[in-house]
Amino acid sequence: MFKKILQLIQLNKTLENKDFQLKEKEVQLNALDMKVNNLEKVIEDAITPLRLAIEDKGIELIKEANEKAFEIIDESKKTAADIVEVTKKDILNLLDKKEQLTNEVNQLEETVIKSTKEITKYEKAAKKHKTELLGIKNLLENFPSAINFSVIETHLQTFEESMKDDGILDTIVHLDLHYKASKTLRSDMNANNKEIRNLLASYQSRYTTKANATIYELMVIGLQAELQNILHTLSYSNLDQMLENSKALIEKYLRISASGNASILPTITRFLSELEPLFEIAIRIEYKYYFQKELEKEEQRKIREIMRQEAEEKRVLEEERKKIEKEEEKYLQEIAKNRALLSTETDIHKVTSLEARLKELEEQLEKLEEIKEEIVKRANGKAGHVYVISNLGSFGDNMFKVGMTRRLDPLERVDELGDASVPFKFDVHALVFSDDAVGLEQKLHQALESQRVNKINLRKEFFYSTVEDLQNIVQDIDPTVDFITTMFAMEYRQSDSLKTEEAISA
Repeated sequence: MFKKILQLIQLNKTLENKDFQLKEKEVQLNALDMKVNNLEKVIEDAITPLRLAIEDKGIELIKEANEKAFEIIDESKKTAADIVEVTKKDILNLLDKKEQLTNEVNQLEETVIKSTKEITKYEKAAKKHKTELLGIKNLLENFPSAINFSVIETHLQTFEESMKDDGILDTIVHLDLHYKASKTLRSDMNANNKEIRNLLASYQSRYTTKANATIYELMVIGLQAELQNILHTLSYSNLDQMLENSKALIEKYLRISASGNASILPTITRFLSELEPLFEIAIRIEYKYYFQKELEKEEQRKIREIMRQEAEEKRVLEEERKKIEKEEEKYLQEIAKNRALLSTETDIHKVTSLEARLKELEEQLEKLEEIKEEIVKRANGKAGHVYVISNLGSFGDNMFKVGMTRRLDPLERVDELGDASVPFKFDVHALVFSDDAVGLEQKLHQALESQRVNKINLRKEFFYSTVEDLQNIVQDIDPTVDFITTMFAMEYRQSDSLKTEEAISA
């Protein structure tokens, strides 16, 4: 019993101790609660200014983005205005050239009308003289004593005196030939005419009889007139025909002159043989005028073709620019959207994700800006690619095309050429970018000028060369160019292989 009482007393003391400890814990817990509340207040006080600052920064970034967008729009409008201005200038230049060509055509038409009138005049004069000649012949037959031959001989002697110094052998008819319009051609023709006059004079003294001398002089007059006629009917397209006519003329006069007098045949044969090359030289001198005019026309055609290609490339570049601007607009909208989300987001993981997304969008936008700048640069300048290509199946292994394009992807132009009028695709040996692609192309063309395939149509930019020589020419101009010497010609080789297999199986 007593023992139980002691145990109870001991238990009460233990309970009192535990109760005291519990109260101490409650006091400590209350103190911790107060600290937590104080910390929360401190954190709240610290976060509030930061949140307000983030909101202000987001608004500022959106404002900057909008200002940047407006700047881009203004710059695009300015670029578009510049393109319109350049196009207007091109159109005005074309109109000026059209007016110039129209004036030239009008002048040519006036020349044709004038020449036609002169020909008609000469025809009428010839008919008149024919009538007079027939009348004189009839008079001599019916009244032989009516003509005083002593007076005629006196007039002939006077006329002969006036025609000394090779005058009788000079050209009587002088048509309006084109060589006279060029100082160089005029000098060449005068030198050739001097050779002809010297030749005529050297043979004149060989005819000792009056009859043979007369035959010679009449033949010379006829030959000179025929040459004038050949030169007057010459054109760019009939050189070979006129040279043949000249040879036929010499042969005809040889037959006519020698048919009645065999004694002068050797002399006339030598004379006409020496005269023939001089006539050919005269024809070729006159032809140089037409050749030069054709080169000028071809140059104009090439300029028009270049302008057409430039207009087409500018159109393609303009389409690319519009596509880029649409993409830019999408990126700007997406950037603005993400910035707005970032300004209100408090979750640290989402904030990190939004910042990464913004960085990615801004990098993409920067790339688009670079592409657009390149488009504007190519549309307004001379930048582009010069390409060197070949087509083994179509042209063999010693012919190459050297051209240029302003396309962002130059292979698009090469593919177009391969799809146009050749059975196989082109192999690309070199693609050279240059800020002055036009100038680079001209340098290559000048280096290859003597090997040009078509020397008249300069738009046909094909050249004879070995691939090694062409590589040296290209790398002399630009040593950094990667030049591929292999002609792969996959389509051609596969087609040739199939053709061989079909032949074997047949």
